[in-house]
Amino acid sequence: MASGDSAHAAPTHGRAALAFIFITVVLDMLALGMIIPVLPHLIEQFKGGDTAAAARMIGVFGTMWAAMQFAASPILGALSDRFGRRPVILLSNFGLGLDYILMALAPTLGWLIAGRMISGVTSASVVTAFAYVADITAPEKRARSFGLMGAAFGIGFIFGPALGGALSTVSPRLPFWVAAGLSLANGMYGLFVLPESLAPEKRAAFAWGRANPLGSLRLLQSHPQLLGFAGVHFLYHLAHQSLASVFVLYAGYRYQWTPIDVGWTMTAVGIATAVVQGGLVGRLAGIFGERRTLVAGLLSGAAGFAIYGLAATGRWFAAGIPVMSLWGLYGPSAQGLMTRRVGPTEQGQLQGALSGVAGLTGIIGPGLFSLTFAAAISPASTGHLPGAPFLLASALLFAGAIIGYRLTR
Repeated sequence: MASGDSAHAAPTHGRAALAFIFITVVLDMLALGMIIPVLPHLIEQFKGGDTAAAARMIGVFGTMWAAMQFAASPILGALSDRFGRRPVILLSNFGLGLDYILMALAPTLGWLIAGRMISGVTSASVVTAFAYVADITAPEKRARSFGLMGAAFGIGFIFGPALGGALSTVSPRLPFWVAAGLSLANGMYGLFVLPESLAPEKRAAFAWGRANPLGSLRLLQSHPQLLGFAGVHFLYHLAHQSLASVFVLYAGYRYQWTPIDVGWTMTAVGIATAVVQGGLVGRLAGIFGERRTLVAGLLSGAAGFAIYGLAATGRWFAAGIPVMSLWGLYGPSAQGLMTRRVGPTEQGQLQGALSGVAGLTGIIGPGLFSLTFAAAISPASTGHLPGAPFLLASALLFAGAIIGYRLTR
């Protein structure tokens, strides 16, 4: 379908367009999920098997990735408002596939860092995907549609980590090659079947004042509640950084889990997340309202992180997964509330601004949580609390729940 025609057809055929973008996000998350169990161990190999040193280096990796995403996401969001969602999504997917090839071939830690920085730019297709969903969905139905996007994340993580862990037994570089193939296939899929969602008459002129990271955040000041939601969004993503920063090393250190064990655990997390976001969040938001589901999601996340941090055995950690999965109630509810407060020409800018908030936490979080973990397990430490990063994340989400409750009251 030509982009000019599809721009008008997408609202009419919203379900078909939503199916297209759903599959795009599934493939994107599948590729990303495959490298999560193996990247920390690859870094650990480059650091000679020193877990504490690897934890500090993972903090550097996460910070550099987030800094690049913080700078690039608002630009891509503004470009999608100007030229449409489809070209931005496709370029991001093809770029991500080429970047995974670079990481698969990386001969040194420096090359691996360079590849991770590039992926901070190319992984922004999800930002535009959320703007795409806002384009084709009625405001009162967005929580359900954003829940489906959350389910797409979950499906990607059901199979991705387990597959990546299994492939790593053949070679630690093999998951990168397979991820590259999936990302490139994702781009080819979208090239032929993904319609444009933003009609030409609804597009906004590109302006650097809206596209730079700080300028894009000004949109969040346009409505008092948007700024408050941005604060809650900040705490949500900052807490999430604990998982990306230390989970793999934490599981190996405390429970002696292998990449395969980590992969299967993340598969369980993905299944639980898909059930909550694909089947529960829309119904619960319809029954109890987006405000209550938002607060319930944050409180569930706080409880789940507390279980993770205090779990003395792998079985107790696994027991926290169903509780943590209810954290997924937050995202779709928050997106539904926020997207109703901006117009059609600002949806891409909103998603870019929210991605900027998430990127800011990515600059802070990896160092915060990886250094917390390194200090907690250091022989020089006066105490020994490996779960300290997750307990910190629990406190952040509890604070977010209080702010969210007061904000929407």
